[in-house]
Amino acid sequence: MILVTGGAGFIGSNLVAALAERGHRVVVCDRLRETDKWRNLAKSATHDIVPPELLADWLEQNRRLEAVFHMGAISSTTVTDGDLVFDVNVRLSTRLWDWCAEHAVPFIYASSAATYGNGEQGFEDDASLQALARLRPLNAYGWSKHYFDQRVVRRLADGDARPPQWAGLKFFNVYGPNEYHKGSMRSVVAQKYPLVAKGQPVTLFRSHNPRYEDGGQLRDFVYVRDCVDVMLWLLEHRAVNGLFNLGSGRARSFLDLARAIATAVGRELEVEFIPTPEEIRPNYQYYTQASMSRLQAAGYAHPFTSLEDGVLEYVQRYLSQPDRYR
Repeated sequence: MILVTGGAGFIGSNLVAALAERGHRVVVCDRLRETDKWRNLAKSATHDIVPPELLADWLEQNRRLEAVFHMGAISSTTVTDGDLVFDVNVRLSTRLWDWCAEHAVPFIYASSAATYGNGEQGFEDDASLQALARLRPLNAYGWSKHYFDQRVVRRLADGDARPPQWAGLKFFNVYGPNEYHKGSMRSVVAQKYPLVAKGQPVTLFRSHNPRYEDGGQLRDFVYVRDCVDVMLWLLEHRAVNGLFNLGSGRARSFLDLARAIATAVGRELEVEFIPTPEEIRPNYQYYTQASMSRLQAAGYAHPFTSLEDGVLEYVQRYLSQPDRYR
């Protein structure tokens, strides 16, 4: 049996579906609330759904787990309640780490590329305490993920108890099915597809950096299926441990993304450039690109989906269909 926290969320539900398809008994820990998040799980044969407040009791009764995938978190970059973010993203993560260490259960968790802040220190997934100390996240979410990464590395350095396998995954700009409940935090693909489908102009931010043209801001966009493939590979390779980037390894522009959507829809692209809101300009990132060499050195050799192929599949198989869910 495998536990997936945040299993009704975006990345989590895609992982749950893949695990269930492979015959694993999957238990989801999440809150469904009064939203359509339940649809993210409607096609997957899950063994149970446990609310977070009952997780500790559930773990006491189910100590023989094959693995814990900890995807659950407050992931909004605009949340300002630091106490809540720390409690959910750090304290809960620590309790799960300790439980997995005590019961010898592999622990794979979601970190984030938000830990890199504005990127001035680069995007190398160096897990040394010295390298981590140089990073400066720009929001509470990124800081909380960074805090837990540092806590893990300190514990390892101190020789504290650890799970038999552990991996932290620094997800970059993930897009794909089952992200619809995320509102303004949905990927740019999900947000701009309806405009293209209706023949309306796509709105993109103007550049306020002379080194980048309008729409030329660069991001590492990664298809959610590739993220799931990496997690399944880790499940099969128990000797692999560490903190790893999880992106495509190739930065692409927002204009490239818009063109890919238009091609997938079969329409001519129209773009309207709008000013970047002044309140986000100081922390706006113009470039992100995951260094994928450490994951490759660990033995992961599967190719990542190109932006064009990923957007094409997402649009034609999901976004344009009456049933958009994985």
